[in-house]
Amino acid sequence: MAESEAFTAGSRNGRGEATVEPSRTPEANVAERKNATKIIYIVYIIAALDVTWMFLQFSVTPYVAKKLGFDTLWFGYLQTTVGLIQLLGGPMFGRFGDVFGARIALLLACASTVVFFLLLAVADHPVMLFVHKLPTVFMHVLPATQMVVADLTEPDKRAAALSKVGLCFGIGMIFGSTLGGHLNTHYGEKFTACFGAAGSFFSLLLVYKFIPKTTKVQPAEGNISNERRNRSVFSIREITRLMDFPGVSRTFAVKVVAGLPSGIFQVMFSIIALEFFKLDPQQNGNLMAFFGITQMVIQGGVIDRLTSRYSESSLLLVSVAISSLVGLAHAYMQDIFQFCLTVVPMMFSLSVFNVITDSILTKSVPSSDTGTMLGLCSSVQSLLRTVGPTVGGFLYVNYGVSSIGTVQFVVNVVVFLYLLRRHLNKTPEHQD
Repeated sequence: MAESEAFTAGSRNGRGEATVEPSRTPEANVAERKNATKIIYIVYIIAALDVTWMFLQFSVTPYVAKKLGFDTLWFGYLQTTVGLIQLLGGPMFGRFGDVFGARIALLLACASTVVFFLLLAVADHPVMLFVHKLPTVFMHVLPATQMVVADLTEPDKRAAALSKVGLCFGIGMIFGSTLGGHLNTHYGEKFTACFGAAGSFFSLLLVYKFIPKTTKVQPAEGNISNERRNRSVFSIREITRLMDFPGVSRTFAVKVVAGLPSGIFQVMFSIIALEFFKLDPQQNGNLMAFFGITQMVIQGGVIDRLTSRYSESSLLLVSVAISSLVGLAHAYMQDIFQFCLTVVPMMFSLSVFNVITDSILTKSVPSSDTGTMLGLCSSVQSLLRTVGPTVGGFLYVNYGVSSIGTVQFVVNVVVFLYLLRRHLNKTPEHQD
């Protein structure tokens, strides 16, 4: 299978930045770029399909849980379980991808998704509903696709390329929600879950056919022994050492602190839509479609242009500033119309913030560690899903919706001032 041969794209320096080997002919470089582009397009398709299946299961799990006697509290426990499992599995999965290659990692993620849906289809007891969540420890298709994209793109084009994964997320959100609702209404939960398993198996076939064994640059001869010494997937030291690279711990802290308030709002939105805005299921579905379309436009047509004109540090600063203003608006909103006015800036700040921080972090470590770093980045989202319901529920019950917006405003203002101080202290030659 010619498509499954290892892909190499020149050498990289210690910071993971690609350099072209002088011995290669221009024709060889053009052929490699075309091959890389083809693989990236296939990866985008795999990402869109994965998000489709993810949102398809969102139309199944709540109804199965209701039939099995779950109340709101126990359904919250179920969601928290998923967050904890993926929080633990994210960094390990990223390390697995670095050690064994993107193809094996993606095959494992897609196979786990197949098992996930099959277990959901046969879930006939509350315990089984918890058991069917266990495969989520390996269900990290999106971080794995981001790893491939990061490996096959030049550093100056990485943010734009990663933003396209977000575009795939918007596409999958719309199609998955629509398809899941239609299948569940007409054919029931079991058929919908089996359809998700079949779709995930198709994604697995795409990975097997088109994704190369490795997308990383092969180590130099002098580094082979070092690579072999550090092939442990479960090495906590190998994962945490990434924080020692210049700027990584600072950027990662910004990603966690600034992302927490907006993450709380996201995990609480279903409750806010139901109790505060009084939306019925159809209205909520239309609003989710609006989210998806907005994200598609921003990820597909806006971020690419911004990253080609402005530095990543400037875009990070702007995204945090807009997020603080969105929090202030949420603190004073009274109805769904006022909320809809904040959707575009909210999605813009979220999209830019996530893409830019992921891009900065992957460029701050060697190419051999980009998977581990993206696994750590995905664990941030899992952390938000784990602590978000508890913190958000406390704020909502005791202080109302406005308190969530106020916290977002205050936290992001503090982060903005910190980033602004660092930005102004940089000399021109150190600007990104």
